[in-house]
Amino acid sequence: MMLTFWLIASALTLLTLGLLLWPMLKDATSDPTGEPDKTRSVYRQQFVELDQDHKNGVLNDVQYQQARRELERRLLEEVGPPQTTPTVTRRRVDHRVLAGILIVAIPLCSTLLYLKLGNPLAIMHPSRPSVSDQVGTEYGHQAPGGLDSLAERLKRRLAQSPNDGVGWALLARSYVELGRHAEAVPIYEKAMQLIPDDAQLLADYADALGVLHGRKLEGKPEALIQLAIKADPRNVKALMLAGTVAFDRKDYARAAAYWEQARANLPPDADQEVIHELTNGIAEAQELGGGPKPTTASATPTRQAPSTGKAGPSRAISGTVTVAPSLAGKGSPTDTLFVFARSVDGPPMPVAIVRASRKDLPFTFRLDDSNSPMPTRKLSDAGPVVVVARLSKSGDATPKSGDLQGTSQKAVQPGTDRLSIVIDTQLP
Repeated sequence: MMLTFWLIASALTLLTLGLLLWPMLKDATSDPTGEPDKTRSVYRQQFVELDQDHKNGVLNDVQYQQARRELERRLLEEVGPPQTTPTVTRRRVDHRVLAGILIVAIPLCSTLLYLKLGNPLAIMHPSRPSVSDQVGTEYGHQAPGGLDSLAERLKRRLAQSPNDGVGWALLARSYVELGRHAEAVPIYEKAMQLIPDDAQLLADYADALGVLHGRKLEGKPEALIQLAIKADPRNVKALMLAGTVAFDRKDYARAAAYWEQARANLPPDADQEVIHELTNGIAEAQELGGGPKPTTASATPTRQAPSTGKAGPSRAISGTVTVAPSLAGKGSPTDTLFVFARSVDGPPMPVAIVRASRKDLPFTFRLDDSNSPMPTRKLSDAGPVVVVARLSKSGDATPKSGDLQGTSQKAVQPGTDRLSIVIDTQLP
C-alpha cells in the first residue's frame, strides 16, 4: 500500500511538472527578439546593392528612386517605423533557471505539506465506513502488526511537534485499536487539552476510560460524554454512550431519547447493523420504561470487534459451528456467518459477536469481552446467554427469510467451552 501511494504521488508530481515546464522550455528554445534586426540587415544589403547599380549605370535616376521607395515601403510594412523614443530595457527571465527551481521546489514543498497536514497512518490504515467514524473504533478492525509500527513512528514524529493535537488524537485512537487503553488514556488527555471542544475526541476519550475502568461510564467518562454532547448535540457516539449510561441507571425513558437522537443523526450511508442495534435498544428501553411496545425489534447482531484474547479464559465461550447435513446444499460460499451471544435477561443487543464466512465452516469460535460491541455490556457480566449462529445471504445481520440459523440447546454461562452449535433451521 505504501509503495503504491508513493508511486501514484510521484506520477502526479511528474505530470504537474511536465504541464508547467513544457511551455516554458519550449519558449526558451526560440528567441524572437532578433527578428527585426535580421530583417533590417537584409534590407540594408539590398539598399547597398541598389546604390551600386545606380552608380554603375544599371539604373537611371527614375528607376533608382522607384526601386528605393519600394524597398522603403516593404521595410516599413515588415518592421514598422524606427523608434524615435527611448525604450525601456526589460530584463528577461531565464526560463531554464526558473524550470530548475520548480523541479526542486514542487516535490519538496509537496512532501513537506503532506508531512505537516497529511495523515501518514492512512497509507496503511485506511478509513473505515463513515458510521465507524461516528460510533467508534469498536466497529472496525485493523491488522495489529502494521498499525503498531505506524503508531510508534507517529509517536516519534509527535516528539518533534508536541502541539499537534490532531496527531495526538490519532495516536490515542491507534492505541485503542491495538487494545492498549492504559496508554491511550493519557494521550487522549493531552489531545483534549490541545483541542478542548472536539466532540468526537471527547466521546472517544470517554469510551477508552470506560473500558479501562471495567466498562463503567460513571464519573469522569460520563462528564466527558456530556461535554461532547454540549460541543455537538448530534454526535452519534456521544449520544449512544449517554443512552448506555441512562440504561444502566434504569432511566429507560432518557436512554430511549438519547438513542432516538443517535439514530436520527446517523449518516445516510450508515450500516444497517448499527441502525437495527439502535432500533432494538430503543424498543427495549421503551418496553422496560412502560412506553410504546417494540414493533421492529429483533435480535440483531452488530459488527464484530477484533478479538484480542485479553479476556480471562474462564469467562469466554468457545466452540464449533457446523451445518446439518439436511442443509448442506443450501446457501453459497459467500454467505456471511454471524456467531453471537445474547443475554437471556438483558437487552436484545448482543454482548459478544464474531463474523466469518460460510467457507470457514466448520468454524471454531471464541466469544469474550473483547468481542463486545458496547463498552458497558460485556460477556463476563451478562449471566446466562444464548449463543446463535446465523448464515446470512445478504451479509446483513438482520434475520431474513431464507437465512440458515442454529442456537445453543440451552442457555450457557460465560466460561463454557467446547460448545457445539448446529445450523439446522431455515428461517421462514
